[in-house]
Amino acid sequence: MTGGYYEKVEQTAALLRGQIDRVPDVAIVLGSGLGDFAEGLEGAVTTPYGEIPNWPASAVIGHAGKLVVGSLAGKTVLALSGRAHFYEGHDLRTVTFATRVMGLLGVKQLILTNAAGGINVAFKPGTLMVIDDHINLLGSNPLVGPNEDRFGFRFPDMTEVYSQRLRGLAGAAAIAKAVPVAHGVYVAVHGPSYETPAEIRFLRTIGADAVGMSTVPEALVARQMGIEVLGISCITNPAAGVLPKPLHHDEVMEVARRVQGQFSSLLEGVIERL
Repeated sequence: MTGGYYEKVEQTAALLRGQIDRVPDVAIVLGSGLGDFAEGLEGAVTTPYGEIPNWPASAVIGHAGKLVVGSLAGKTVLALSGRAHFYEGHDLRTVTFATRVMGLLGVKQLILTNAAGGINVAFKPGTLMVIDDHINLLGSNPLVGPNEDRFGFRFPDMTEVYSQRLRGLAGAAAIAKAVPVAHGVYVAVHGPSYETPAEIRFLRTIGADAVGMSTVPEALVARQMGIEVLGISCITNPAAGVLPKPLHHDEVMEVARRVQGQFSSLLEGVIERL
């Protein structure tokens, strides 16, 4: 995406603004295999990404590629079933285009979800991890390049990327819904190849509990725009070297499907408390 980036974001936001009755109370990005949550929204209106001007497509298995607006617990929810990834060849401005649009729509609370590999050996497949902090090993940052002041300050503070308030709501929701959750640090890597066992040992040494290929760019852009962020990882598989077997994307999808009920219940509990 070249010149006129802000104008393209505003053009897309203006179109969606005309289709949505009110500013969404919360937006949710649904990671690999977790898109079924959007199907449970009341009065849902669905728009395929291909019908939204300037919107980046996602061709990854497990990403439906559609925007859904509906209601849950009396809140207006905007759900993105699928996201664009850095490893697909997009630049980070394209990867975070949807986040920019949500910011211009007036979204103030964003829940970012993903499927991730478990580095912490205490995490079993199916564990839901509330992200307390992240490590960016993508090799770049979506804020690199000329700054657009209309999006936010050039040097945004990242002391609290993932809102302590929203993490507290997630904890209360987990107790109320009887959904076990863990807490940890998420590390974002470039992909698309899975990590080597040596890389996983390195990532564990520097403090990572889970590893994935998304979420961090969106979180950085959201915080620059003043959006409060909650991150939730579904640990779909032990990372390389944790168990003596190879990794496969089918395993990721299968575990994500298996925990869909608990995942949706946790999200519902959080939204009820917003």
